[in-house]
Amino acid sequence: MGNLLLGIDIGTYSSKGVLCLPDGTVLAEHTLEHDLALPHPGWAEQDADRVWWEDCANLCRILPAKAGRTGSEIGAVAVSGLGPDLLPLDDQGRPLRPAILYGIDTRAQPQIDRLNELFGPDNLNKLSGMNLTSQAIGPKLRWLREAEPEVYRRTRYVHSCSSYLVYRLTGEYVLDYHTASHFNPLFDIERLEWSEKFAGEIFDLKQLPRLAWPTEIVGEISAKAAAETGLAAGTPVTCGTIDAVSEGLSVGVTRPGDLMLMYGTTFFFILALEKMVSDPRMWLTAFALPGRYCVAGGMSTTGALTRWFRDQLAADLLEAERQGGPAAYSRLGEEATGVPPGSRGLLVLPYFQGERTPIHDPFARGIFAGLTLNHTRADMFRAALEGIAYGVRQNVEVMREMGADPRRLVAVGGGTKNRTWLQIVSDVTGLPQDLPARTIGASYGDAFLAGYASGLIPDFTALDREWVRDVTQIEPNPANAALYREYFEMYTELYKSTAGIMHRLGRLAKG
Repeated sequence: MGNLLLGIDIGTYSSKGVLCLPDGTVLAEHTLEHDLALPHPGWAEQDADRVWWEDCANLCRILPAKAGRTGSEIGAVAVSGLGPDLLPLDDQGRPLRPAILYGIDTRAQPQIDRLNELFGPDNLNKLSGMNLTSQAIGPKLRWLREAEPEVYRRTRYVHSCSSYLVYRLTGEYVLDYHTASHFNPLFDIERLEWSEKFAGEIFDLKQLPRLAWPTEIVGEISAKAAAETGLAAGTPVTCGTIDAVSEGLSVGVTRPGDLMLMYGTTFFFILALEKMVSDPRMWLTAFALPGRYCVAGGMSTTGALTRWFRDQLAADLLEAERQGGPAAYSRLGEEATGVPPGSRGLLVLPYFQGERTPIHDPFARGIFAGLTLNHTRADMFRAALEGIAYGVRQNVEVMREMGADPRRLVAVGGGTKNRTWLQIVSDVTGLPQDLPARTIGASYGDAFLAGYASGLIPDFTALDREWVRDVTQIEPNPANAALYREYFEMYTELYKSTAGIMHRLGRLAKG
């Protein structure tokens, strides 16, 4: 075995891998794009083999070749992925259906309602530290039981994205504690173990995976996986985790009070804690490290909204990009920079696939309010960025109300390339954001975990000392504070006053 560290992350619309030295030096990185299936309103699925495993196996081959190395020089591997997801497998380890994705898939709302009726929201919250939402796997398992009983009957293994990749790489059936926290109400957050308390109405606990930490080696590359990936059989593999956790680690979010803002397809929050602090508006989970918890949150359509905007309303910029011009996102960002704060009287609710924290409304819908014939595409794009920023502020304020006050904000993810967006978020929240020079993302955090778990990185402090470098700070502009405070108040009022109409529209769309 060599000393190279391989990190791979499977995201909603793309997969990314990175190959590093133990001191954090990046030898190669590569991105593969893939699709997302939306077969019905409120559904979100992916093919676990064609998307997750195929991307993983391809990255395992591409990265060493790109660096002029071989798979046998890799000393350890770690993976992460979108999640929590529900992927049922049969007794031969074959997927029985496409994976049902994390909180952007809202199909299990009737099952959430039924479980709340059976057991009471307070009792469910007491066990898991959070309410049942579209992020929870328990209701999705019950949906499978009711809607696809034959698939449910044949299910032997239950995976999320990262655990499935670990299974394909090593043959081990294991899940990390952070992802398991989202399998509520089947997980006891205080004891950090599976719980039988409500399982009778959902799933047989004996069929759930064993639990481990992302900092643990759980298996080795099998002979079969070696043939498919080009990695050497026997290479150590960590437990894996959800992408947001690895993303947080990639920028040094480890100390209590550190809050990661992940500018991705969805927006994700990870606030590291020393002790449990629960509120039904947010999620309480185990963190990546033993002895650490986190308050987590997520918005459903952030980067996905900017992608929708680009694809639907900026086809000219996309075509210019294809012809060798500047990136369409960069052009849109430049256009938005020339628009004054408030977007000339525009307000956006970014609920284009429902919303997760803190409103937990799977039937919420997107709104552009205040449009006139004088508004331009640039106005609308800036308003979309501002709408996302109001959602960020809403989540941060809830954290403060529950006694989990963020002390340091750290930005990461593909969206950080848009400095206008970063500035808007700081202006709206009134808070500075640290921006490390390297914001490669979850795959970089995975590479660190691979090194630490395998012993190739002997000390966790190497994360701050060597891996997270050259941090700059985005400072809020106090001149915009009063204006954005008024817009934020209208943002919360607009949702309350239109929620009923949104829900009616959603029912009509399904009809």
